[in-house]
Amino acid sequence: MKQLLEQDEVGRYSVQAVVRAFALLRASRFEGEVLRLRDLCSRTGLHKTTAFRLLQTLEQVGAVERVGADQYRSLVALAGKSRLRIGFAGKSVESAFSRAVGESLRAAAAARGLDLVLLDNRGSATAALRNAERLVREQVDVAIEFQVHERAAARIAAKFMEAGIPLIAVEIPHPGAVYLGGNNFEAGRLCGLTLGQRAKQAWRGAVDQVLLLEMAAGGPLPHSSMTGFQKGLREVLPEFAQERFVHLDGKGEFGVSLDVVRRHLRRNRPGRCLVGAINDASALGAVRAFEEAGLGRDCLVAGQNAEPEARAELRRAETRLVGSVGFFPERYGPELVRIALDLIEKRAVPGAVFVKHAMITAQNVDAYYPNDTLLAPSSPADLVMRSL
Repeated sequence: MKQLLEQDEVGRYSVQAVVRAFALLRASRFEGEVLRLRDLCSRTGLHKTTAFRLLQTLEQVGAVERVGADQYRSLVALAGKSRLRIGFAGKSVESAFSRAVGESLRAAAAARGLDLVLLDNRGSATAALRNAERLVREQVDVAIEFQVHERAAARIAAKFMEAGIPLIAVEIPHPGAVYLGGNNFEAGRLCGLTLGQRAKQAWRGAVDQVLLLEMAAGGPLPHSSMTGFQKGLREVLPEFAQERFVHLDGKGEFGVSLDVVRRHLRRNRPGRCLVGAINDASALGAVRAFEEAGLGRDCLVAGQNAEPEARAELRRAETRLVGSVGFFPERYGPELVRIALDLIEKRAVPGAVFVKHAMITAQNVDAYYPNDTLLAPSSPADLVMRSL
């Protein structure tokens, strides 16, 4: 009886305008969310006229900010309100690309008031599977997966699908996930065009062999960059024969690529050789192998990702690295957060979101990355240690 009386007294002395105003303030699901008037009405059940009048009052007292026509953002942090959580399992802390994605995502999540669970896949399919299970246990609202093993992708995706957790896949597609990453075919084509044009300038187009340093474990999408490479090269050197392409699996690692190119050069003297690499680690491994064999001036190399080690190599005098396709992972965070929030809100999201890319060369590297001189010196030797 006493409890009923207390509840009755609360109802008797409550001010409906205050209750409704707080309902509007609580309608946002994360810090900084911008909502339209009709969204606020839908979430609170308030009539449009009532909500509009309350919002005008809340704006006057500084509790709400109008950010556009018919759009509002709450400026009040309410106690006890749960925050959305995003889980990110990165490729490896040893990967500069993965670290850049993680740092960008951390900043973007903090700016939107989102909690972030960060895990390291350590370049291992087994670790990636364990991390997927952990993110499911953590009950994150959205999972972001960055791992390079195609054979593990379906199993990882299935874990999130069974738990009802939306999934975003970075760089390597996963079944049912939204893909965010480069257009591999076009990036490879850009590498082929760039090397072909450089070969015409340096050697008048007289190329004896082309090495394609691939990463078989990544599956068909990364491989499409090698298909694009061949197309781009043939646009510049249309008479180049198919049998002069040599495919090697460098596994996307400096040490492995260094070893396979070393062994190839011991068996063959390819003459003037172009090297298209799946990433910068493989590209730098090839550069090192040719230089060790005394054949540095007989190779021209292109990589992908424009990682710090590659940018340092581009600044080295007489380098044989012609360029590297930059995907700018340091900019991924805001886009990943935008996609995550759209998935949470069940808004329409395209199946693939391609990031912009550009060829980074010795001529433009300082324009794209003027602050590199502030970083600790980086060199291919760093990649040797990471590959051991």
